[in-house]
Amino acid sequence: MMKQRTLKAPFVVTGKGLHTGLHITATFKPAQVNTGYVFKRIDMDEAPTVEALAENVIETQRGTVIANKAHKDVRVGTIEHAMAALYASGIDNCLIEVDAPELPILDGSAIVYCENIDKVGIVDQEADKEFYVVKQRIKVVDPKSGSSLIVLPDDQFSIDTMIEFNSPVLANQFAALDDIRNFKKEIAASRTFVFVREVMPLVQMNLIKGGDLDNAIVIYDTPMKQEDLDKLADLMHVEHKHVSHLGYLNNKPLEYNNEPARHKLLDVIGDLALIGRPLKGRIVATKPGHTINTTLAKKIRQELRYQSVQAPVYDPNKAPLYDNMAVRRMLPHRYPMQLVDKIVDMGKDYVVGIKNVTANEPFFQGHFPEEPIMPGVLQVEAMAQTGGILVLSKVEDPEDYSTYFMKIDNVKFRQKVVPGDTLIFHLSLMTPIRRGCAVMKGYAFVGEHIVSEAEFMAQVIKNKNDNKEEDKK
Repeated sequence: MMKQRTLKAPFVVTGKGLHTGLHITATFKPAQVNTGYVFKRIDMDEAPTVEALAENVIETQRGTVIANKAHKDVRVGTIEHAMAALYASGIDNCLIEVDAPELPILDGSAIVYCENIDKVGIVDQEADKEFYVVKQRIKVVDPKSGSSLIVLPDDQFSIDTMIEFNSPVLANQFAALDDIRNFKKEIAASRTFVFVREVMPLVQMNLIKGGDLDNAIVIYDTPMKQEDLDKLADLMHVEHKHVSHLGYLNNKPLEYNNEPARHKLLDVIGDLALIGRPLKGRIVATKPGHTINTTLAKKIRQELRYQSVQAPVYDPNKAPLYDNMAVRRMLPHRYPMQLVDKIVDMGKDYVVGIKNVTANEPFFQGHFPEEPIMPGVLQVEAMAQTGGILVLSKVEDPEDYSTYFMKIDNVKFRQKVVPGDTLIFHLSLMTPIRRGCAVMKGYAFVGEHIVSEAEFMAQVIKNKNDNKEEDKK
């Protein structure tokens, strides 16, 4: 299992806000495990906070804006570039202190954030990183705009992005990122963009007060009189630009021929960081924007709230770590009380076991025989046996030890288990093993659904072959 990560030290960025035009300072600080991304408005009384989660999104016009649900005035906008940099760097926990209602736009990309993250460094933390593993196709569509996001199962994060505009300068482009580790090199320097024809409506909406030719790609694709362009420049407080042909008006040339598509890809990553955990899946984004990006993030967040823990990935075609005979060598239990068939995954502090529930189980004869249901206590026992294998794997000569459970807490049964079900158990250590005692959290799944859960305290004791040395004498 990968560990959660945070910054090794704080860093500061300063600059003007794209929409407010304010001079803004944002400080990115290390944060404790399971903090996630949290923004703190240090310019407000009592420095209130807002979590960077999809359910807190309140606006998506020309940027993603989040707000505290209890206090809507506690808001932070233009967060997507910073979020993309944090996400792509593998950072799970970060506190961002900001003295304005948005982050500075900087050069309109994520490169400054990436450079600062590299400068201060990243540190692993004690807790395991939790992924959202895509197990089946997810799709969100906006029929009006033709935008869509499709997420497909994959072993890692990757993304394809296609954009399309009714423009002679920017018609359609494609960008892809196959490895998130290449984000800084391939995507981070891509700047946000705007069409000249969009500027006046945005100004009338009290937006882009801080926009200029250095923090956005400006696309001139509709002929205008020079005097109208000059008036627009005066309105934006930027220098006049003599324009003789359609194209890009920036002082700085394009980083890539497909920089707009790469920036849209960057925005998708930043908005999906609002899921609250890294995603394993392949994203196909067609004409993406902040609205549809955050719609997908909200959909996944709803699933996570409904079921806080994802079922482990179980591939029955893959050889187990411990087959049934290996389980027998680890545990003292035998038919009918050996309730773990195999172990399919194990890490430093977690284990995944399988129990195939058949119609021939002896307990079905007397437990609701007309409607066979696996007793809840046996589900707990099966979880305990799975956890016992994790504990025993920590000692030499595990066959000389037994695991005795001392306490079981917070047991919940959510769904009945019947013949034909395959139970998937996930047990993880809640604290390090101390003095032979282990505290574990266990879940039992059927498919994607939790059917039962419990917390266990167990003690591992060497109680076999105690007379081995005596026998040698």
